[in-house]
Amino acid sequence: MTPAPTPAPTGEPGLHADALSTLTAWTPPTRTQATLRDRYVAHLRERPDAMSRTCRPDHLTASTLVLSADRSRVLLTLHAKAGRWFQFGGHCEAGDTTLAGAALREATEESGLDGLVLGPRPVQLSEHPVEFCGPADGGPTVHHLDVRYVAVAAPEARHAVSEESLDVRWWPARALPDPDADLVELVELALQSTSQADPAGQPG
Repeated sequence: MTPAPTPAPTGEPGLHADALSTLTAWTPPTRTQATLRDRYVAHLRERPDAMSRTCRPDHLTASTLVLSADRSRVLLTLHAKAGRWFQFGGHCEAGDTTLAGAALREATEESGLDGLVLGPRPVQLSEHPVEFCGPADGGPTVHHLDVRYVAVAAPEARHAVSEESLDVRWWPARALPDPDADLVELVELALQSTSQADPAGQPG
């Protein structure tokens, strides 16, 4: 019998419950994404600390792909530790109460943009190893179970470079600096999601 979730070490028991509710209600766009969703849900049900970076070797993270107002460009960060271009994101923190809130906080902090309009549902899941997130004692490689959202920036929004980035720059959505298959899929899913935006411009 699967034990009921208990408060996670983040200090916000609502975050664990929100993640479980968000993912069980989410409709995956592909069969591969459905398999990942089931993996995430099982991990949440097994580990009450699944939202905390202290949950080893796997824990959930939250990130956001930022699109320009006209959806023609994406804002990416050159990650200081990885040395590659990514969407904004990272670990959930003690004050986070929802996955979407954590994703928006990370995007706002790392991009310097105010007024981001975040879509209400995830657009992609991605499980990947993170060598620099592992323990110093040579323990097992940490895997981030990333939950990815999309946000649209305000017209003429001005970004900044945070201490976690080497650079932050707009790139054409169809000409990414690092066309990794995972990132390409994220951009495509984000564009599909925002093409269903309501008249006010809210991502679908």
